[in-house]
Amino acid sequence: MAITLTDKAAQRMTNLLFNRKSGMGVRLSVQTTGCSGLGYNMEFVDAINKDDTLFNNKGIQIIIDAKSLIYINGTEVDFQKKGLNEGFEFNNPNSKAECGCGESFTV
Repeated sequence: MAITLTDKAAQRMTNLLFNRKSGMGVRLSVQTTGCSGLGYNMEFVDAINKDDTLFNNKGIQIIIDAKSLIYINGTEVDFQKKGLNEGFEFNNPNSKAECGCGESFTV
């Protein structure tokens, strides 16, 4: 499987990386947080770790550590603007439930 981006997510990540003027891609990971147990984390990547898996989708290098990959493999990342709010959304086939606010999930 892989991590994929919608066109909107790829465009937003391209803009963010361009404005940063450095970095080789975006790290997508999970961390223990929230009411459901796991939350998504995104950050710029300047160096790859030996246990990372790399996915290239729509020109964006997506980097995932081995621990996170088992929870998010197959995920599609989207970017949405709704009124004054905007952000990345994760369509994760491994997620069994999400908390009410959508900030965390469980597998």
